[in-house]
Amino acid sequence: MKAFVFPGQGSQVKGMGGELFDLYQDLVSKADAILGYSVKDLCLNDTMNQLGQTQFTQPALYIVCALMYLEKIKKTGTLPDFVAGHSVGEYSALFAAGVYDFETGLKIIEYRGRLMSEAENGAMAAVIGLNASQIEKILSDNSLTAIDIANYNSAGQIVISGLRQDIEAAKPVFENSGAMLYIILNVSGAFHSRYMKNAGEKFNSFIEQFSFNEPEIKVIANVNARPYESNSVKENLSRQIVSSVYWLESVMYMMEQGVTEFEEIGPGNVLTRLIQKIKRGS
Repeated sequence: MKAFVFPGQGSQVKGMGGELFDLYQDLVSKADAILGYSVKDLCLNDTMNQLGQTQFTQPALYIVCALMYLEKIKKTGTLPDFVAGHSVGEYSALFAAGVYDFETGLKIIEYRGRLMSEAENGAMAAVIGLNASQIEKILSDNSLTAIDIANYNSAGQIVISGLRQDIEAAKPVFENSGAMLYIILNVSGAFHSRYMKNAGEKFNSFIEQFSFNEPEIKVIANVNARPYESNSVKENLSRQIVSSVYWLESVMYMMEQGVTEFEEIGPGNVLTRLIQKIKRGS
């Protein structure tokens, strides 16, 4: 069995999308009308250095991943058995599964990107070389309980999220507790944590206007590492903003269901490398 996986924020790179923008001019024109700017110019030229800004990154990644998926299916004619995406990548997975059309997904992700870009005073850090239980104990033992675990990426790669002063203060604590690396990420907010509660509530109100289709392909949700159900789309997407991304568990679940081949659809190979680590147990 095969799964397509779609990367999230951090995988964006100048030049992504390449010739796809000209191959799918109709969809690109619709995207430009929704966004109010040229996504092709943003991705290929990025003259204003906006591609790394959350409100631009998220719709750009969604569009490029969606076009890459359409091109993949056009060339192979074969659908995957499962799809999954890491954080913003989950929106591309839902598009691939027919839960909504291209434009609906873009409208939702554009709003999500704007909401998340408004988050202030937050930060995130990748902790390499410690597992989730060790990280939870370090947070508890050092009175760092205001920090949440944002991403369970692999057994030894966890991302934490919280107020900037807490994330910065935690750096020497983790380094002295055996972490191989403690990398503060280049983000403005404490994504996938309790600090996104207001954004989650606004997002929940926004998506009430949309209706969604039954998934045509099994989509594994970030919030519980289990397949989406027809009535869980709004709840899962609202929860995703404030909840941890259970990527390790999502990949393990797909493997337990018989998936032996994972293919990353999007720029870069972040998820490919994570899945290799998961298979090795590292």
